[in-house]
Amino acid sequence: MMEATYRALCANGFASLTMQDIADEADKSTSLLHYHYDTKQDLLVAFLRYLIARFEERFEDTENKDPEERLRDFVSRMVPDEDGEDDYDRFGLAIMELRMQAPYEDAYREQLRTNEAVIRSRLADVVRDGIEEGVFREVDPDRTARLIFDALDGARSERVTVGADEAPAEVAAALDEFVLSSLLARADESTESDEGGETE
Repeated sequence: MMEATYRALCANGFASLTMQDIADEADKSTSLLHYHYDTKQDLLVAFLRYLIARFEERFEDTENKDPEERLRDFVSRMVPDEDGEDDYDRFGLAIMELRMQAPYEDAYREQLRTNEAVIRSRLADVVRDGIEEGVFREVDPDRTARLIFDALDGARSERVTVGADEAPAEVAAALDEFVLSSLLARADESTESDEGGETE
């Protein structure tokens, strides 16, 4: 049912989405949908919970990688590839439309807030792990996670709202150059070495 909701959102967008659209994608009756979810809003809130559960599963699958790889994987997944551009844009626009309702709908607002907090928290945990392992230099993990997430989220919004197709890739490249690379502890070591050379 959640996969059917995803397909229906991609095909119809948020504004014109109906329970019938979702039922058609699921090859189920609308009465069955209403048995589980009283309203479309209830179903979409459940869908948002499903999305964050999927994110956590995929993020946990990277636990065997080092912190640097995990951060780079997250950034790369936020950039569309050629095969998935259409779905990236259609789904991104549908989610943007849903988010525009959040100021007026408590259920959407609270679930979106929860989803974003979970993503930032997981990213911050990776930064903390990297600091503890000596991979990353000392930084504020929560602030770093917010910067990474908000930069990528803003780039996706720019792409789907004003057609800045290059935004996600350019922001990902900027994060790599100015944030991810500078997190590495060896960048500090190199600086200290340079300073020592100048002193001599």
